[in-house]
Amino acid sequence: MKDFRLLSTRQQNMLRFMQRYTQQRGFPPSIREIGEECGIGSTSVVNYNLNKLVDAGYIERSGKVSRGLRIIRAIPGLSDAKRVLGAMSQHRVALVGRIAAGEPISLPEDIGHHIEEDDYIMVPPRLLGGYDASEAFALTVRGDSMIDAMIKDGDIVILRRQNTAENGEMVAAWLPEDNETTLKHFFLEAGQVRLQPANRDYEPIYVPPANCEIKGKVLSVMRSF
Repeated sequence: MKDFRLLSTRQQNMLRFMQRYTQQRGFPPSIREIGEECGIGSTSVVNYNLNKLVDAGYIERSGKVSRGLRIIRAIPGLSDAKRVLGAMSQHRVALVGRIAAGEPISLPEDIGHHIEEDDYIMVPPRLLGGYDASEAFALTVRGDSMIDAMIKDGDIVILRRQNTAENGEMVAAWLPEDNETTLKHFFLEAGQVRLQPANRDYEPIYVPPANCEIKGKVLSVMRSF
């Protein structure tokens, strides 16, 4: 393994940023975020230096996984190294598409199946709510109807695959008659389903139970700043 002092200044800065970012958010930065932080305009240059850090024994990479970086060696001079290394021991979860947190949006009914290798993201264990990664999938949020539940446009929601829900739970609900799905709070009341947004500017969606299939319950949210 290469001594930290023998790394280039750029490589040292990249490692420090990766560790700070992971400590704050619980998952590693993207290639673009590393480049922006370290003043590198070319993703190929970022990749070149990341590969040098792999050779030096500081990180592992999974090139087919979004944010597929993992620090495997503590960075001298930075605190909480053990906690950061632990946070980067992550699980692969399938990112299967986009979901509307506004009006419903089309999404394949066989949600989560036939996933390509590069459609996986890395998720910290704490965001899985104690469930196995094989039970989870992820969706990118489109819209702002759940903003009062702290879910914004562009966020990634992590869900557990399940076809039932309790009143008040946030779910991905498939509407077969409309061939669409949406992200809402679920309520079964008076013989119908109410899909409730968390934004006063949006009206709830009312559908008969036969036109509402639960595809998953929200476990957590991932966000890039």
